[in-house]
Amino acid sequence: MAIVPAIWRDPFQLTARMGRLMDELFGDFSTLDFDLGSSFARTDVYVKDKTLVIETELPGARKEDVQVRVEDDRLVISGEVKRSEEVREEGYIRMGRQYGAFRRTFPLPEDIEDKKKIRAKFENGVLRVEIPLKRVPEPEGTFEVKVE
Repeated sequence: MAIVPAIWRDPFQLTARMGRLMDELFGDFSTLDFDLGSSFARTDVYVKDKTLVIETELPGARKEDVQVRVEDDRLVISGEVKRSEEVREEGYIRMGRQYGAFRRTFPLPEDIEDKKKIRAKFENGVLRVEIPLKRVPEPEGTFEVKVE
């Protein structure tokens, strides 16, 4: 009888192990302003009329666990997604959903009407932040940048 490598017997164990290693590796960076967890809080940013809109998906988050702050010239979205029940890792075949603290930082443009007028609404797992602008930004056109 041939001996089968462990990876062939349980391929999901390697995936789970690699995920835990990556979480440990990047976990220490959570206090810095890096968007290392940006695959969790996927975001659309666009201008509609005279409003800058930031829509961020926060699946599994509750409104009371989400914070939106203005820190100097940055908009900071942070919070935590908590598990509703405790499940031991040994019982998992594959752990694909993300839980824990998150933080996203966005630079604010200079032409904000008034920072105190920024509004946020959380509905159906999507956070929508509206930032009133003094004027609609003018498109700068398209141009090539020479690569040297």
